[in-house]
Amino acid sequence: MIRVERFAGTPEEWDAFAVTQSGYTHFHRFPWRTLIEKVFGHECLYLAARDLDGNLIGILPLVRVCSIVFGHYLVSMPFLNYGGPLGTDAGIQSLVNEAVAMARNEKVRLLELRSRVPLDIPLGASHRKITVVLDLPEQSDNLFQRFDAKLRSQIRRPQKEGVRVEFGVEQVAPFFSVFARHMRDLGTPTQPLALFRAIAEQFPQDCWFACAYLASKPVAGGCGFRFGDEFEMTWASSLRAYSRQAPNMLLYWACMERAIAEGLKRFNFGRCTPGAGTYRFKMQWGGHEEPLWWYGLGATAGATTPSPRDGAFRFGPRIWRRLPTSIATAVGPAIVRYIP
Repeated sequence: MIRVERFAGTPEEWDAFAVTQSGYTHFHRFPWRTLIEKVFGHECLYLAARDLDGNLIGILPLVRVCSIVFGHYLVSMPFLNYGGPLGTDAGIQSLVNEAVAMARNEKVRLLELRSRVPLDIPLGASHRKITVVLDLPEQSDNLFQRFDAKLRSQIRRPQKEGVRVEFGVEQVAPFFSVFARHMRDLGTPTQPLALFRAIAEQFPQDCWFACAYLASKPVAGGCGFRFGDEFEMTWASSLRAYSRQAPNMLLYWACMERAIAEGLKRFNFGRCTPGAGTYRFKMQWGGHEEPLWWYGLGATAGATTPSPRDGAFRFGPRIWRRLPTSIATAVGPAIVRYIP
């Protein structure tokens, strides 16, 4: 018999189990619960499946995101690319059954489980988003020589222009200054600075903040996580005014060099939409596509998590791009916290 319950064990028990499971990612780590509750105020319904002896056989980090405007969602994990249940087949099935019952009883708009791997569960999987993964050699010179002449030239260009890349937790604020401006230019509300400060505080060893500078000005920035033998670039942006200098190319290359120096085997570019501009940017480095297995149960057919570009909100991006960056940065977090 399997018992499913709200997890009441220690963070150490959760993490020790998670790291041994197929499909494990950094976003399954228990400290994300504290971070999401602190930064966003969302209820975290972390579920555990236990056998008759009380041993963990499954975990599911589930978060409730609920607002009057966008609706009620249960997501694992919101704002991130991966989540979903981990464990034995029986443990995962029990956890999914519990999550489905919860979603139906509460009439949520969508239950979404963002698994990295395919699961044998009775929910349909969406592949509307994919990721691009680059296999890394043991030496950065070998990787550089794998690139075509155009790509090598694009990496050298910012170096010739005097662009430099710096790493460290002190890059949080410079990174955010670029990120917030970039999101405003895209017409999308930004995540709060508090999120990235909390990430730096909670995961000082696992999280990389990198900033590319031209003279003393930050012109590109990235934030990502290492787990297992992999690094994922979760957020990255650059200033359009400096596109000629291509600082984002040097930023990505610096992160690849660091990943190789630290013995990692895979560089994950993060999620994108097939065929979009970000997809083409990521594929030019020679990586391969990996589908994202986002399993869902919606109140209506084809339900997805909300977007400011949907339906009545489609006017939003046009207005957002016209806002002063300071106003967009101040107001954006109050909106995006409900867009998981």
